[in-house]
Amino acid sequence: MTAAATPDILSDEFALDPYRAYRQMRNDEPLIRQEQGVPGYIISRYEDVQRAFNDDTFTTANYDWQLEPVHGRTFLQMSGREHQVRRALVAPAFRGRELQEKFLPVIERNCRELIDTFRHAGEADLVAQFATRFPINVIVDMLGLDKADHARFHSWYTAIIAFLGNLSQDPEVTERGLRTREEFAAYMIPIIQRRRDHPGDDLLSTLCQAEIEGTRMSDEDIKAFCSLLLTAGGETTDKAIAAMFANLIDHPDQLEAVRQDRSLIARAFAETLRFTPPVHMIMRQPSEDVKLSGGVVPAGSTVICLIGAANRDERKYTNPDSFDIFRPELKETTASTAAAGHLAFALGRHFCVGALLAKTEVEVATNQLLDAMPDVRLAEGFRPQEKGVFTRGPASLKVRFTPVG
Repeated sequence: MTAAATPDILSDEFALDPYRAYRQMRNDEPLIRQEQGVPGYIISRYEDVQRAFNDDTFTTANYDWQLEPVHGRTFLQMSGREHQVRRALVAPAFRGRELQEKFLPVIERNCRELIDTFRHAGEADLVAQFATRFPINVIVDMLGLDKADHARFHSWYTAIIAFLGNLSQDPEVTERGLRTREEFAAYMIPIIQRRRDHPGDDLLSTLCQAEIEGTRMSDEDIKAFCSLLLTAGGETTDKAIAAMFANLIDHPDQLEAVRQDRSLIARAFAETLRFTPPVHMIMRQPSEDVKLSGGVVPAGSTVICLIGAANRDERKYTNPDSFDIFRPELKETTASTAAAGHLAFALGRHFCVGALLAKTEVEVATNQLLDAMPDVRLAEGFRPQEKGVFTRGPASLKVRFTPVG
């Protein structure tokens, strides 16, 4: 009996259920030559994706055409000292005291305000009414921008995410992404210039004034970073929150355990990042020929690293297709650091700078949502469906609950 062909990553079959395809890839075709759309090589095994993130042979030169057209040049494209300095200029706001003392109240307030819109209704769509709005509201508030412009920010980051995941090279998606860069620049540059002259107590003012060894960020640098922050910080946290609640509701015993012991939220988040990561693929470009499972990738090729496949590799995890917040491989204390076992935040020098911000947002949101919805459950007859290929998460999450008096 002939084994079924592995679905093409551009196919509707793949988009409907990539996890079946991931299993086939890992076992039968760990290195696939992608001819259509974005040409390159697809890798799916944990050891190969981990190497692509950790090994400096794999560069981010692909971001010159994948990111720069919509964001402008960001520190993700840089290497060596230039990368170190630019990352150091922005990193302090997303860790330690700055995050806890300055921005934790912003996170808590935005979470509470959104839950207030449905906490007495007894029903909600946690995607439309909360997850898609919460991280954007937080970032906009952190930057000191106007939350009344939420619809514009959401439209921009949706267009940018579509551009980044445009594997089929749809010209309409490309054009919308390029137009977004112009619209965002027209919006942000005047605000950045005003903030330089009249700084406040917000992240945008901090970026305008940050300096390391004589290096400061230009208006274009700051605009590009804000574009990256809204996109990466919005889309990923949005999908992580929705996916975590979908996973927990689908496993009532684990949901109850988390409700009773909130210290387990960190484990639930870590397992969600492994089991249903918000970003399913990241690209890299090797500077020399590289031997991986299944063959050799030529220098200069685009390598499509399938995080969603690597995070379910049976060579790394026991029962990888099961959601289990108690799995022994989980290390919740390092799940949002560069020492994480999963690959959802990448690894190495390009490990996600906003990982601790995302962790804080998820923990605040989960605590407040569970307080407001102690008996949260799916709406009758509703089953969540994941959507997306480049990024992926529940398109909707309709729930019912008994309002707390």
